[in-house]
Amino acid sequence: MGYNSAPVTQPVVPVTDKRAVLLVTCAAAFIFPFMGSSVNVALPTIGVGLQMTAVELAWVATSFLLTSSLLLIPFGRIADSRGRKRVLTTGVAVYTIGSILASLSWHGTTLIIARAIQGSGGAMLASTAVAILAAAFGPGERGKALGINAAALYAGLSIGPAVGGFLTQTFGWRAVFFVNIPLGLLLLLAAHYKLPAQIPASQARPFDWPGFAAYAVFLIGGIYGLTQLPSVHGFASLAIGLVGFVALVRIERAVDHPLIDLSLFHSNTSFAMSNLAAFLNYSAFFAATFLLSLYLQVVSGFTPRSTGLILVSMPIIQAFVSPIAGRFSDRHEPRLLASSGMALTACALFLMSRLDVVSPLWYVISALALLGLGVGLFATPNTNAVMTSVSGTRYGIASATLSTTRQVGMVLSMGIATLFIAARVGAADVHSMPMHLFIDAMQATFALCTVACLAGIAASLARGRVYKVSGSESEEG
Repeated sequence: MGYNSAPVTQPVVPVTDKRAVLLVTCAAAFIFPFMGSSVNVALPTIGVGLQMTAVELAWVATSFLLTSSLLLIPFGRIADSRGRKRVLTTGVAVYTIGSILASLSWHGTTLIIARAIQGSGGAMLASTAVAILAAAFGPGERGKALGINAAALYAGLSIGPAVGGFLTQTFGWRAVFFVNIPLGLLLLLAAHYKLPAQIPASQARPFDWPGFAAYAVFLIGGIYGLTQLPSVHGFASLAIGLVGFVALVRIERAVDHPLIDLSLFHSNTSFAMSNLAAFLNYSAFFAATFLLSLYLQVVSGFTPRSTGLILVSMPIIQAFVSPIAGRFSDRHEPRLLASSGMALTACALFLMSRLDVVSPLWYVISALALLGLGVGLFATPNTNAVMTSVSGTRYGIASATLSTTRQVGMVLSMGIATLFIAARVGAADVHSMPMHLFIDAMQATFALCTVACLAGIAASLARGRVYKVSGSESEEG
């Protein structure tokens, strides 16, 4: 069944005001998806303003995801040994600086670099926020808190497209980045004054620089190579990424203080399968809003404002469902609910793979709503399963590992979309690309993502039990 009989007590860090912790972490959960979803709506307008191709526009999203994926685990390690509050506040400051640079970008390359800076700040925040929340709330109430946190995340996803479409159409695409500056400053002040001082969860230990270097080679080489296929240097980059992966595994098994604790994977089935399920889920659905933003504006002719309102139909369902799923996962094993959500996600992606030039609007909205329901049912129970399967001293690295698997899944999803767009559309500007070729690329992406989601159902079911006694005790295998 994937669990051991011996329960492990999960210590809860004393917190003077849990509501303040919940408020700050929810604000943090809101701001990053708000940025991402609002930027997706602005991409076609950015493409015109900065003369960027569809492939280059994909890198506006991918650069953020790739940087955050690379840095999540290192910052999780640092947060556990140096203090999670310190890392979180630094991350918000870096994110705000990236927003300033993005709003002033004069070229596609500068915008991509600014998004990478935002991604490094996002890594600091994502590697600490859930860990802070999990430490503040015990196993019997953690799912509810995570559900509220997830609702804030999906609220950001919900509001982002509508606000992004309005700002882009009314003030231009730079306003989408500019509005994040005051939001970042407010969050920085709230985190500094409202989060209680925290004792580091573990002692400082040597940083695994060789492991980090191998991890960087694996991630950057693999993702860049995927987006450059079928060129020769694309295959070469993939080969380099594979070498980095082999080196990473060998290094992490040999060092005393590894960057990635592989023991969490090979000795804890619940942790391993829950992370694999998250990876497959996010690699399956994440590119949907990017592709549908291009589809609705370039193919169907909707304005940025209308596109934003249409895309809201997905995250608004997620925001409604996530708290309910989180509370349910406090009392019952997460695997069945999460697996059901994954199955609904697969159905939604299959519907999207049938989109064409004449698809009616109701079909698009229905598929998006079904996708929101599936992801909402999956995400919170899966997160609860991950955090409940480890001891309290490992919350930071567990949170960072889960965030990394999600981020790498997002990067892979965008990489798959970029691969098909590059293969079918090439280097054409976003508004001059042949419509039928873009449709072919979009359909192929959604078809492959459907297959990935079906594989995720098996991983979700294989996680086994995370509660020895429903809603009360957990185990760490």
